[in-house]
Formats: sequence, C-alpha cells, structure tokens
Amino acid sequence: MTVRFRWAGAAVVAMAAMTAAACGNGSAAPADGKIKVVASTDVWGSVVRAVGGDDVAVTSIIDDPTKDPHDYEIKPTDTAAVAGAQLLVSNGIGYDDFFAKAVSTVGAGKPSVVAFDVSGKTKTDDTNEHVFYDLPTVKKVADKIAEDLGNIDAGRKATFDANAKAFDAKIDGLIAQLGKLPAGKKAVVTEPVANYLLAAGNVSDATPEAFEKAVEGGTDIPVAAVAAATALIQNHQVDALVNNAQTETDVTNQLKAKAAAANIPVVDVTETLPAGTTDYVGWIGKEVDALSKALVKQ
Repeated sequence: MTVRFRWAGAAVVAMAAMTAAACGNGSAAPADGKIKVVASTDVWGSVVRAVGGDDVAVTSIIDDPTKDPHDYEIKPTDTAAVAGAQLLVSNGIGYDDFFAKAVSTVGAGKPSVVAFDVSGKTKTDDTNEHVFYDLPTVKKVADKIAEDLGNIDAGRKATFDANAKAFDAKIDGLIAQLGKLPAGKKAVVTEPVANYLLAAGNVSDATPEAFEKAVEGGTDIPVAAVAAATALIQNHQVDALVNNAQTETDVTNQLKAKAAAANIPVVDVTETLPAGTTDYVGWIGKEVDALSKALVKQ
C-alpha cells in the first residue's frame, strides 16, 4: 500500500537531543538483564519475542489494531524508546517510514534488522510491502534477529539460535500446509495484505488491477472495478474472498455480502496482530487454517 504518512518532523528533531541525553546510546542492558528491542509493529515484535524469549524486553510502536503504520505520527515516547534500544526491527520498503525516520534521527549506528532488506527481494513499483506475510522472509528475519541478539550477548547466543531454529520449523510447517492446497484456486482480495500467503498456496489473485491500484494508492475505487470484482464473486469465478478485517468500507461490506449470498467463503486476514494475540505463528496459523478450510472443502 502506498504510504500516507504525515511526519511530525519538528517534534522528533526537538526530542532527539533530549532522548540522547536521557538514554545515552542505549547500549547498557536494563537491570533485569533483558536486551531492549524496539520493533515498528507488533507483528515484528512477536517474531522478536519468539527468538528472544524471556531474555528480551520488546517495545512495539504499532501495538494495537487501531494504529495504522501508513499514517502513524511518531510520539516523544516512541523516539525515546528508539534512542534507548539495543536492537531495532522494522519492515522497510516504505511500510513503516515513521520508524525509519526515527531511527535516522536517534538510532543511527544501532543494530537494525530491516525485513525487506533481509528478504533479498528487489524493490519495484509493484512490490508488495507486506513482507511479514512472506514466510521465507520471516524465517530470514528470525535468523538475523538471533544473530544480532547473539552479538549483543554472546553468553545467550546458543539460546537465541535454538529459539530461531524452533521458530523456523513451525514456519516450515505452515509452508507445507499451504503447499497442500488444491491447485487452480482463485480469490478476490479487498486489499493485497496477504498476497504472499496466497502465492505460497498457489492461489491466484483474480482481483481487477484497477481495484488493487486504487486501494494501494488510497484513492476511490472505480465503479467499473467494483462491478468487475462483484461479478467474479456472483458468477462463482473465484473460490474465496480474502478480506482485510481491519479495514471496513462500503465496498468491503458490499463484497462480503455478495460473497455470503453466493456461498463464497470469506477469509479474514489482518495487517497487525488482533487484540489479545502475541504469537506470530498462532496468528498466521489461524489464517492458514481458515484459507485451507475455505478452499479444501470445495
């Protein structure tokens, strides 16, 4: 999705000197011995917790479903957290620019894991920014987090490496589950949040191009594109509607209603962790299960 960011630059610049003075370079471990990690979103924060376990203290800037990474305005407390962190973890590719700018202001030189950079993907105009749904990338990020945590505290390196290995095994299980989905399935998506997941299951995104471009650009969806997406559902030309449950509009409600009327399964996905969820594998696992249930029974 194209970033719709309103940068509170003056506030952060004003805070930079104060946070640097208050927190120093963030290299000292807290009294409880935990490594201080700051993540841009709770999704990446959950990956940090899976790798670091009880040995890390994680702060996620986007930490509830009501906060949108695309238009989030950084706060002084966020800047202070970044300044005091020992490790920084973010998505990259413009998804969480608020975080990148805070890092450049008060976090320069700190160990930083940027998921898109770790992914090995090449950025193009069509690159999907939601790399937290790309399971091979998530494994790479977990491994890099383990490496960086081990560099910060060599005495716990073996623990971090073992945690990352266990996490990777669970992700491999989800990849295997997706690989068992029936071939030739198609879906309409209200937003291309989980398209990496669909691709892993060989589910084709049949959404009209004009529809997705409008959603990603934050502009009104053309009437013709809405009609085309609706026709795909009504005429049973797709096998599921994949819906971003955290973005409700008249168009998404219309498509869900048409899907219900046509007995087309609706698979809800989210862009950040649902309220009360802290486990990455548990979160994605439920969505993989829902997708499997929707497609296997047909």
